[in-house]
Amino acid sequence: MPKALAITRTGFTAVELCGAAARGNDAGATRRMLALAFYKRGDAGKLCGMGPQTLRDWVLRYNAEGIAGLSDCAVPGPKPRLTPEQEAIVAELVRKGPDLAVDGVVRWRRVDLARVIKTRFNVTLAERSVGAMLRRLGFRRLSVRPRHPRQDPPAQEAHKKTSPIWSKPQSPSMRAKNRSNFGGRTKPGLVSRAH
Repeated sequence: MPKALAITRTGFTAVELCGAAARGNDAGATRRMLALAFYKRGDAGKLCGMGPQTLRDWVLRYNAEGIAGLSDCAVPGPKPRLTPEQEAIVAELVRKGPDLAVDGVVRWRRVDLARVIKTRFNVTLAERSVGAMLRRLGFRRLSVRPRHPRQDPPAQEAHKKTSPIWSKPQSPSMRAKNRSNFGGRTKPGLVSRAH
């Protein structure tokens, strides 16, 4: 069993540690403050659900850093595999869109971008990592419908103007005549029979 340590920091008494724990928003730090407040009684670990080694570690952190040392430290996560300059190049590629002749696709997918990143920067990224990078760069999964490279807008407009109208629009009176009576008004004769 590890040897008990003395609390050397004198900034807070046990009562003040309990008060700080009551005002705290971090559940882990609150539990640790209470454990340190009960530390001298010898049953702090049992009261706060900690083993003796864990309690000893928190006493060391408290002695070194004070109450701020009782909060969990943020873990930074893995380092990005692409540099900011390389990510900027990928972002520009996504903004411009692919070239069918060069890239062989009409819209970018994550697997296509992973292939381009491997070719240009010799960095292998999984599709999920490419998606996370795109979200971090401000791109969303929604994309516009791809256009065929030989699409001709003037020819489309000319086709719209010369296309025949297949059916004549109905007049409002024809629509009323064709409408069924289902769900419509009740005929007066039926109302009188119901009474």
